[in-house]
Amino acid sequence: MLRVPLSMLSPQGWRARLTILAYHRVLADPDPLRPEDPVAETFRWQMRLLAREMNPLPLDEAIERLQEGRLPARAVAVTFDDGYADNAEIALPILREEGVPATVFIATGYLNGGCMFNDMLIETVRQIPSMAVDLTPEGLGTRSLESVAQRRATIHALIGALKYRPLAERSRRAEALGARFGITPPSDLMMTDAQVRELADAGMGIGGHTVLHPILAETDAETARQEIAEGKAELEALVGRPVRLFAYPNGRPGKDYAPEHVEMVRASGFDAAVSTMAGAAGRDTDPLQLPRFTPWDRTPLRFGLRLARNLASAH
Repeated sequence: MLRVPLSMLSPQGWRARLTILAYHRVLADPDPLRPEDPVAETFRWQMRLLAREMNPLPLDEAIERLQEGRLPARAVAVTFDDGYADNAEIALPILREEGVPATVFIATGYLNGGCMFNDMLIETVRQIPSMAVDLTPEGLGTRSLESVAQRRATIHALIGALKYRPLAERSRRAEALGARFGITPPSDLMMTDAQVRELADAGMGIGGHTVLHPILAETDAETARQEIAEGKAELEALVGRPVRLFAYPNGRPGKDYAPEHVEMVRASGFDAAVSTMAGAAGRDTDPLQLPRFTPWDRTPLRFGLRLARNLASAH
């Protein structure tokens, strides 16, 4: 159904375009506080559609073939960011069943029981009783949490208030909010070392994503270099092979990372890196700033149309 129009937008050879999809989590059940994350059955039909209508490739192979003019028509690569346990528990079996490879970009500091600041905020707001809550210390005044929509709006506001704070302050304030309501960070959201090795042994790509997921543009140069290089070294020690791909945390060029961070990534020994700038990659795209987009759609038709629209925006 989609092959002809997608092939016209993404031909093979020198005019080829590479679609890179960005996921974070695949949930067992719908979560009203995380509506953007697909559940298992949604992810399954998405991967099945890719296997039928596109040409899924490992990201490293796709990049190499793109640069050499050997990319097939309708090429696509699937990626995950951060290192959530459900990537191994839920996504991996589906990827295997549908024959779709993927690359997982992992922030190593959260493996084995860690919790990212945004997840701490989500779980805190989830567990606070339905009442008016005083968030004055977070600069948000009093918020009502009577409805799911109000909780989602509060989560969005909290993440926005803390995301661009210094790394240590961001974590400290998220944990302090939870402590104020007697809520401890969940310890089962992120992968274990064993799950990372399981993904690697299954043929999935493993990529760097720093240690603690800082916004590089808000981080001093030495810390940024350490975060990029140490995350790479930790993953290489864990999986026993070179790690050549990187994903910029948050990933918006000019906002979340700058040209100097691209050079840090290059100097750390990465061959390619992905951003969160939408569009498709062409042969002339900077391999250290490859575009990706997140497929939010919940029906096959809309999913296919978004693939086509994204291919029409090449870099």
